[in-house]
Amino acid sequence: MVSSPSEDPRAGPVAVVGAGVAGLITAYTLLRDGFTDVQVLTRDAHAGGVWAPERIYPGLYSNNVHGEYRLSPMKMAHRAKTGALHGRLSGEELSDYFQSFAHKFLDGNILYGREVRRVRRDASGEGWEVDVLSIGDGTTETRNYARIVLCTGGCSSPRIPHELSPKAADAAGFTGPVIHTAEFAERMQELLSSTRPVTFADENSADEPSVIVVGGGKSAHDMCASLANEGRKVTLVCHNLDYFLASTSPLPEFIRKSRFLSLLSPHIHLRTYLERFLHTTWLGALLVHFIWSRLIESAFQAAKIPKGSPLRNVASPFWSVRANDEGVPRSNGFHALALAGKIEVITPAHVVGFGQDGKSVVLEDGRRLAASAVVLATGYRSSWEDLFDERTLDEVGLSVQPANPQSSHHWDYASLSNPPPLHPDAKRWSSTVYRGIVPAKNIMKRNLAVNGTGISMNNGYTAEVVAHWISSYFLGDPMRLPESTEAALEATEREAAWLKQRHPQTPTALNPSYTAYLSFLSWPQYTDDLLEDMGLRVLRSGGSWLTWPFKVIDLDEIGDLKEERDARRAKLASVRA
Repeated sequence: MVSSPSEDPRAGPVAVVGAGVAGLITAYTLLRDGFTDVQVLTRDAHAGGVWAPERIYPGLYSNNVHGEYRLSPMKMAHRAKTGALHGRLSGEELSDYFQSFAHKFLDGNILYGREVRRVRRDASGEGWEVDVLSIGDGTTETRNYARIVLCTGGCSSPRIPHELSPKAADAAGFTGPVIHTAEFAERMQELLSSTRPVTFADENSADEPSVIVVGGGKSAHDMCASLANEGRKVTLVCHNLDYFLASTSPLPEFIRKSRFLSLLSPHIHLRTYLERFLHTTWLGALLVHFIWSRLIESAFQAAKIPKGSPLRNVASPFWSVRANDEGVPRSNGFHALALAGKIEVITPAHVVGFGQDGKSVVLEDGRRLAASAVVLATGYRSSWEDLFDERTLDEVGLSVQPANPQSSHHWDYASLSNPPPLHPDAKRWSSTVYRGIVPAKNIMKRNLAVNGTGISMNNGYTAEVVAHWISSYFLGDPMRLPESTEAALEATEREAAWLKQRHPQTPTALNPSYTAYLSFLSWPQYTDDLLEDMGLRVLRSGGSWLTWPFKVIDLDEIGDLKEERDARRAKLASVRA
């Protein structure tokens, strides 16, 4: 156990940086636990993070089934399973949910239009000095905090390849807009006004330049669909596309909202007999990969994607964390529009720069594509690089670290046999953020944590459990934690080795503010680990030895975590007394 600080940690001011789902539930949890001065700092004008109103554009909808962005303190309106979205929530509806959550629970605690420019240790070495820019008047002030929770995720600092940057476009004389997906909602009207609508049935449309979208993820898909539905000619260029789940009717909840899919994804340790069978025996592994192949083939069939179509060039459903859940395919969605010829998909391919004619982009194989505009769906870099100087990043353990080539950690799982090649950057670098929550080098201080760093298929549930873990950690509650900095570093080395073996093509350390720990499909196992760290009950959805994999996971099962933590704390205090 890590020793608790002698002072009451609830008395000092706490900064929560970011007002997305992780920031909102973290601030709410800290306030309920008695932290008296909690401030949420966000540069945005509204709460919601990626779902803030300023980032919503026509056609944006949730990639998750209903409830996977919900937080237990507030119900989320149900949408009928029939209709255009078949039960999914639109971007506007999710945005409204987070606005309502912020207004109901955090009025007065969120400072809008405040951009954190720099974080550094204070003179005592125990707290933090934070430079905060007021976007409204341009002034900067330094604020002092006892503790900080970083909830900036990985979607705030765009990664723009040098060869496709606006500067490179200017050098080539390219006059069309060049924007990153982070700017899409803000600049969509500019994009529409600088491109001409086309009539797809018109033979002359083939001569029209296209909006080139670079990237194969969900944002790229959604923006292609949004532009095509506005009558613009669109071409998507990528190495491969996200794999997706789809069906002709909504999957039953006992499949899509249970532990069923998580059982098909191995975890760093296997808690149950069924998991051990599926991932350590040749028969179980054969079954796992067969189910995945059938799920993907059924998705292709539901979307009516023929064999040989470039739309079948998708990331591996087992090894990748690049997934979309399309639900029931929509007639105005990405795949339908591509099949109708309204979106051209060129894959596998790679854009290497702008043409010297000022009117095109150039592919790796030398082909030129006439371009009216370029949208970069090229991902994000770590937001922590903008918040800390290099020395502080290294000192607290938020910087990437050279991978240990002598690591002996290995998992003899039959399901992990025949993996794809290890990504070169995954081979070189590792993250040292324990559990994806606390930098190992800083773990003994209990004054810095992060929430929202791990890609999860259930963002609400995961962020809420992490928030309780962070609050317990700040409070000095007895928890299952490494005994020392050295032990924490050893634990993160093991976690890093696991992520390399489980997701070898994902260089997690390159954007640790988003991928410090990849729970992804294994999010129920990951949150069970966190609950166990706090001494709380796991496998909460219940069920018998036969039915537990199919019991629906509901947010209400973690709605009383504060009361459970309080009761455990009181019980341990009475035992010590």
